[in-house]
Amino acid sequence: MQPSDLTPTSPMAQILEALPGARRAIFARYHLGGCQSCAFSNEETLAQLCERSELPVDEVLAHLLESHIHDSAMLIEPSAAHARRDEFRFIDLRTREEYEAVVFPGAEFFTQELQQALFASDPTTHLVLLDHLGKNVLDQVAWFRGHGLHQTYGLRGGLDAWSLEIDPSIQRYRLEMDG
Repeated sequence: MQPSDLTPTSPMAQILEALPGARRAIFARYHLGGCQSCAFSNEETLAQLCERSELPVDEVLAHLLESHIHDSAMLIEPSAAHARRDEFRFIDLRTREEYEAVVFPGAEFFTQELQQALFASDPTTHLVLLDHLGKNVLDQVAWFRGHGLHQTYGLRGGLDAWSLEIDPSIQRYRLEMDG
């Protein structure tokens, strides 16, 4: 689903899928979704959430779409990152198990030591952060930029998109979650 297809009757699951930063955006402005008392379910529509929270649904949807435009500027397409690969340091945010099982050539595994070194480095350093599917990278990019590394981008679609669009020799995988 594309962001332009979202309506007030869209379930929150569709909104969160189409707008990866939606949870952060709705919490930051309206304090919804961050704790048990203000949580929402994936099946609840945006209209239902807004009605019980006494918020104008059109305003909330507009805010989510505007936030998505802002978030999109923090992402880099795999093809653009590949074309400029020599300009970037690639930082792998996946778990150690994922990092060791499926290698992204040239990427550095993100550790506390690397974090400290990066935050003390030249603020004009160009970084590309990557995770498995690109779903969690926006919060990390915002965090890096908040620490002065303004040339930090998240790889849109993560390692999975890189495998599909750039290098099919990188194994695609799926995480099995307990429970």
